[in-house]
Amino acid sequence: METLSYLQAIILGLVQGLAEFLPISSSGHLALLQHFFGVNADSVLIFTVLLHMGTLVSVFIVYWRDIVDLLKELCCVIYDVCHGRGLRINHNPTRRLGFLIIVASIPTAIIGLLFNDTFESFYSNLLAIGIGLIFTGTILWIADRMASGDKHIREMKFSNAIFVGVMQGIAITPGVSRSGSTLFGGLMSGLERAFAVKFAFLISIPSILGSFLLELPEAIHGGMGGASIGPVIAGVVVSAVSGLIAIKVMIKLVTDKHLSVFSFYTWGLGALVVIYAVLH
Repeated sequence: METLSYLQAIILGLVQGLAEFLPISSSGHLALLQHFFGVNADSVLIFTVLLHMGTLVSVFIVYWRDIVDLLKELCCVIYDVCHGRGLRINHNPTRRLGFLIIVASIPTAIIGLLFNDTFESFYSNLLAIGIGLIFTGTILWIADRMASGDKHIREMKFSNAIFVGVMQGIAITPGVSRSGSTLFGGLMSGLERAFAVKFAFLISIPSILGSFLLELPEAIHGGMGGASIGPVIAGVVVSAVSGLIAIKVMIKLVTDKHLSVFSFYTWGLGALVVIYAVLH
């Protein structure tokens, strides 16, 4: 395919927005759609990178108060350090949350940097994507049947944040859901369900930004390739709007323990992809 059409861009944007926050793996779905659309991933890399930024906008819209508070607290931390007071990690819940997010982001960054080439090779491997989807369905099934925890910011340990960060790092694999993996990590750590959702989405911010910064130079070097400005804008706008809807839906589903519906979906899709990969 020489150029990305409006219809294809809108479909890819819709899937990216929904699948980034619903636990069904945006990377796996995008890879599958690009395969069946006949889209060369390298030729639309700038479009893919911008789609992630579109979904990031939806996180900012939903959690803008938390983000503003975290940024204010960051300034206070810098002030305290400059005046010899130290980090004072447990000074207030917002500051502690900020450090929990930083700690969770470290293992994600390490895994991403060390295994980046391996993860990239999986994007063209339908069998790996299918297995990843089946893995996603399994952890969602387990998470949905776990007893509700009661840990909030004060009770959450930094070891819990590391575990959630490791799960987010594993989710760089296409087919493995980032939101599903981080929720699994949070619920396994005994986090209260609503807080587990919030923490999962807040730690997506440094993860998405980090991925954006890593991929941006290559995307700029490749230029627009097979994507023109009109379809790119349309896809990014759709990804932001659908991402906003997905976050709202996800908050309710996790609270009401209805994640297993996505288990059946990812199991079914994963099985079909594995069968297709084996037969072709």
